[in-house]
Amino acid sequence: MASTAKVLRRIPLLAGISDSALARVADVALARTYEPGEAVIFEGDPCLAAYFIAKGQVRVYRLSPGGREQVLARLGPGQAFNTVPPFHPEGVNHATVEALTAVTVYAVSSDDLRRLVSQSPELALALLQDFADRLDHLTNLVEDLSLRTVRGRLARFLLEHADAGGVAQCWTQDGIAAHLGTVRDMVGRTLRAFVDAGLVRMDRQCIVLLDREGLEAETHI
Repeated sequence: MASTAKVLRRIPLLAGISDSALARVADVALARTYEPGEAVIFEGDPCLAAYFIAKGQVRVYRLSPGGREQVLARLGPGQAFNTVPPFHPEGVNHATVEALTAVTVYAVSSDDLRRLVSQSPELALALLQDFADRLDHLTNLVEDLSLRTVRGRLARFLLEHADAGGVAQCWTQDGIAAHLGTVRDMVGRTLRAFVDAGLVRMDRQCIVLLDREGLEAETHI
């Protein structure tokens, strides 16, 4: 349990709670591992647990009735997911979570999480802060989808995912479309327009940013 508590202490959501409260969480947390491409939870299934990521990366997404993906978040070590459904009357997972790399998570069952929150006001406050952060993230996502064009959303996406050298990691157009809430053809057309405007260039599957100021201007469109 001591080693589990040490890992959980690195989770920002749990970093500020007392040693005794953390020990109670560690006592019920179960380590689980997943391979790349493996689903951790499925949207619509009964919520069995909340999860804290110790290693690796996951993506959180929902599917439309027509099968189109909308990526809600990409999470890594120190982050948590599925912390809201344990407190919802319906008690179902709000999204599907899939491992992007080899992943290790610590799962706390819904029943245990509710019990711990009833016993520990400091854990309850930490979860409320987490809920507030999630609300901010989803509010910004709704703003992007409803108020910005695909052109503006793509420019923002490229700026957010570029490294210091101006190279966005090698994304597929399908992957970008899932993040932007659009379709592959629209991403392809917009990228070509950015290339023609001298804002980016394509280097095989990678996108190299040439004009950050120009892309910043596009984010307001």
